Amino acid sequence: MPFVAKRCGVQFCPPSIVLIYESNVKDTNKMRKRIIPVRNFSKCSDCCMAAERMKHHIRHREYLESVSLGQLERLHIVLRDHMQGHSLEHTLASLRLDPEEDLNKLDDEELARKKAQMDKLFERNRRRKDDPDFVYDLEVEFKGEVAREPCSWDEEESDDGF
Repeated sequence: MPFVAKRCGVQFCPPSIVLIYESNVKDTNKMRKRIIPVRNFSKCSDCCMAAERMKHHIRHREYLESVSLGQLERLHIVLRDHMQGHSLEHTLASLRLDPEEDLNKLDDEELARKKAQMDKLFERNRRRKDDPDFVYDLEVEFKGEVAREPCSWDEEESDDGF
């Protein structure tokens, strides 16, 4: 891999992806900056397809080899939201997971993105049998649990009435 990406960002005017990378060619190890223009991209474009197209473009392929497709997609989302008139804070907030957010109010694309983030977080926190800190049948007492209200189902009655 002749190029190693160090930082990625966006430039709004003209819409571009800015890549700071280290060149390992000829033992120079110099930090360089490459501005990759985002062409044929509008406020209605599909960010996933645009990121995939850019990652596999013949001119940018070796520079973007160490950049994940997810990161390129997030950068395209920032560009698209800027074109739609959203603030940077709004865009960054939409990329984060908020446990209080009502997912029923999201459109299909945003819902799919949030679900992918939740799946990624689940896999990162998941404990498998092979893990050294795996405990079978773990029971946890949560502090601050509200006292349970009695329920008619909890009463000790026989089921003779049925």
